Amino acid sequence: MDPTLSILQLRALQLERLKETIARAVAGNPAYRAKFDAAGVSPASISSLEDLAKFPFTSKADLRAAYPFGFLAVPQTDLVRIHASSGTTGKPTVVGYTQGDIDTWADLMARSIHAAGGRRGMKVHIAYGYGLFTGGLGAHYGAERLGCAVIPMSGGQTERQVQLITDFAPEIIMVTPSYMLAILDEFRRQGIDPRSSSLRIGIFGAEPWGEGMRREIEEAFDITAVDIYGLSEVMGPGVAQEYADTKDGPTIWEDHFYPEIVDPETGALLPDGEEGELILTSLTKEAMPVIRYRTRDLTRLLPGQGRAMRRMARIKARSDDMLIIRGVNVFPSQIEEQLLKCTRLSPHYVIDVSRPARTDEVTVLVERRPDAGDADCAADAAALVARVKDIIGISIAVDLKTPGSLDRSQGKAKRVIDRRPKI
Repeated sequence: MDPTLSILQLRALQLERLKETIARAVAGNPAYRAKFDAAGVSPASISSLEDLAKFPFTSKADLRAAYPFGFLAVPQTDLVRIHASSGTTGKPTVVGYTQGDIDTWADLMARSIHAAGGRRGMKVHIAYGYGLFTGGLGAHYGAERLGCAVIPMSGGQTERQVQLITDFAPEIIMVTPSYMLAILDEFRRQGIDPRSSSLRIGIFGAEPWGEGMRREIEEAFDITAVDIYGLSEVMGPGVAQEYADTKDGPTIWEDHFYPEIVDPETGALLPDGEEGELILTSLTKEAMPVIRYRTRDLTRLLPGQGRAMRRMARIKARSDDMLIIRGVNVFPSQIEEQLLKCTRLSPHYVIDVSRPARTDEVTVLVERRPDAGDADCAADAAALVARVKDIIGISIAVDLKTPGSLDRSQGKAKRVIDRRPKI
């Protein structure tokens, strides 16, 4: 997109592309035809961007019901790539790509890496997983499109990750923030100062992370850490990207994705600036356009900083991650925010939820930092209990663990273990 486009020009482009997308979905996807017929809408219903709110939502359940290829809008012979979610909570969601989709994705990932400070000729160490997960290959194609040299390490083999970062001297790393912490531990285990590495830019995504985690990573490695956003059902990484010069939330690439914010309970449209669930509509996807897709991610839409395209506040929680603890709505990110204020406790933690009798109990298992004494850690644990009680409104226990004793994520971190009996 031409960065000099005005907001009016951007909205005109979005409307043109939205009409094309609705028409493509109806023409090629029987599931959409049925949903739109039931809602009494059609391509003729779109005469303005506001008309999109008349259309029904699309959910992960819709995609799973059409497993594996029932949500495509093109013949399978037009596909050049197939990705899928992990399917840990049910059937995986399957996403197909035409060559045009792959080219668009590569362009948007190149745009994202450039916004993060990446430039032609730099080396990019990719520690996102390759395979059906979209992270690794999405980053790979984008870095190559920008003119970078790719180190396709993938996830795992943490000792070798450090070796290759040390030997190959990449300036950029792309990885989940939780696995970056595991890489940090390995640097320190090997006696290597992480601040001495060649890394200057970290592009982190695929899981929620907050300002405390950003500070932890930036200070440890002396790098600029920025947020990338995406999800496989909409494209993969590269739907939105934080600019390195502002670090004020990812800019949504609105020439390709139209965002809305709705009340997660009622589905009612909310104005820019109010927090709710992010809804995304693809504007240029060929193989599998998505119309009003419910991401379950909670955020706000913010004005662009000198740009027509809007920003989104950093994703700190998902509506389906919410825990109800003794009647209180709690997001894991709220506990993490308080934990990261405790300087003697590490960012490696697990929230264990149980109901041994009639009452929910929450225990935060967290490692001590290697250089912290027992008394200091106990004081921080007590402070964490008090902060969670005062700010979030629930009582917790803290179980201090020795450094390195909790499992390390090699992809998306699993922060909650809910052992309460299913009702």
